[in-house]
Amino acid sequence: MDISSIPHLVKTENSWQLIVHGKPFLMLPAELQNSSFTSHEYMSTVWQKLVDSNVNTVLGCVTWEMIEPIEGRFEFSELDKIIQGAREHELHVVLLWFGSFKNGLSTYVPPWVKTNPKRFPRAKLRKAGGILETADVLSIFHPETLEASGKAFQALMNHLKIVDMEFSTVLMVQVENETGLLGDSRDACGAANQKFAEAVPRNLIIFLVDTWDLLHPDLQEIISPAFRHLEGKYREGSWEQVFGKGPRTDELFMVYHYALHFNKIAIIGKFCYAIPLYTNTWMNYSGDNPDNAFPVVAGGGGMPGDYPSGGPVSNVLDIWQQFAPYLDFISPDIYLNDYESSCAKYRHRNQPLFIPEQRRDDYGARRIWIAYGSYAALGASPFGIDTVDPDDNAFTKHFGLLKSVSALVLEAQRRPGSSVGFCFDELPQNALVDPARPIVRHWGGFEITIEPCFVFGKRDTGAGMVIHRGGAKFLLIGWGFQVRAKSLSPKATFTGILSFEEKAVVNSETGELKTQRRLNGDETRSGKFAMMPSENPDYGGFPISVTVPARTMIAELEVYSLEEDDE
Repeated sequence: MDISSIPHLVKTENSWQLIVHGKPFLMLPAELQNSSFTSHEYMSTVWQKLVDSNVNTVLGCVTWEMIEPIEGRFEFSELDKIIQGAREHELHVVLLWFGSFKNGLSTYVPPWVKTNPKRFPRAKLRKAGGILETADVLSIFHPETLEASGKAFQALMNHLKIVDMEFSTVLMVQVENETGLLGDSRDACGAANQKFAEAVPRNLIIFLVDTWDLLHPDLQEIISPAFRHLEGKYREGSWEQVFGKGPRTDELFMVYHYALHFNKIAIIGKFCYAIPLYTNTWMNYSGDNPDNAFPVVAGGGGMPGDYPSGGPVSNVLDIWQQFAPYLDFISPDIYLNDYESSCAKYRHRNQPLFIPEQRRDDYGARRIWIAYGSYAALGASPFGIDTVDPDDNAFTKHFGLLKSVSALVLEAQRRPGSSVGFCFDELPQNALVDPARPIVRHWGGFEITIEPCFVFGKRDTGAGMVIHRGGAKFLLIGWGFQVRAKSLSPKATFTGILSFEEKAVVNSETGELKTQRRLNGDETRSGKFAMMPSENPDYGGFPISVTVPARTMIAELEVYSLEEDDE
């Protein structure tokens, strides 16, 4: 198989990019409600809504029970109609494989799996009084689960190669969904207990000891002090002997075995059809995001078992990356956690960032600029988009602008440190001081400061990105912000705006721009800063409308400085 002819990832100087039909492709993705892709008839009512929302890639499920309702008999007719529907609307697809696991459960396995616990044993949860409770999730410590689900995944990937390799409608496949064990920190079935009592695999201990300085700080934090002080020596013993007793040790145990399980599934898939494979993460949440006043339990909690224990949360991400290398990357589903720090964590070891699920409201839409502009995201996808009309969809506007400048964004993503994405939320009522923090970067010998756009009344929300084009030139994309510059030279006596031009896209394929207006007057507050206002700036009763409403939301800024000799 010639991998260059199918969707694949290529490494850049900065990160990774998805190549489709031989060109870098920026996904503007949206995930559907969980079961929407099980019906082509339903999807016939959705396709145009997605197009009108400026989506170019749709994330939807294909379930084990859907393609193998009877063991050994595979049915792909419904999936084929759905892929054809996407193709007819010039949309790409990321398939979400709901096989053995979905949100820490096994609700999408076929009936012949659900009703045969002897062949497909369930995980056991430890409850008060020493009682073991049967969980609604398959145990990974029995070979039949891997063997049967592996055959189904093999059939799926072989089928995709046959029906889609020519078209590349399907760009990637997500292997399972938010995997892990809910209700306990580890599986307590007999086979799991036996594994837990055995010696910790030497390859795991060697990996942790030899790469300690490279491990994510979140992983270093949860490993017991006894392990941290091995000082280059390799300890042998059971999981509790090596790591201590407690839920974090249970989690490490589950993580190691889930990673091995997923790697075997990914090997099967890659052997059949080598398009990118990844898995996603139900993130642990401790309620530390000041933007969200939700209780900890709403986000799953901060301890394994409250969120799916064994899933690739940030504190065990290194282990997943090491022991499931056939997954191209691990993705975060970001709902309640701090968005920017989550993006940073999932760029660990320079893996590409892809966000398959996130909030679909204005708050979420503004934050995608951080993912694309600061962390070179392949895509950032709101969840449940098929139940929102385009006119009410917060992403329609954001994706529309990103669509027009995608070539420019992709080019910036290839250059380390050349762009920054940001957003500014609503100004709190009765706020005496604006809590929005300015973004500061040093580019081309200048200190560039990005802050909410000046208005005489109440400022609006803002979002966008600034791209350093080289020298003293900068491309500004978005609305609700302004940019000012200061020379970093100690000899500089003045820094000003040389030119500020509103731009429009001539060719979205190449990123070619044309100048529409020269904005060197009121739109710079008489040379103080380059303004990228909102579509309806508030004049606050001021009788002169000096702030123009946003139009193209693209502008090029060039600054300059003077170094004058003392007279």
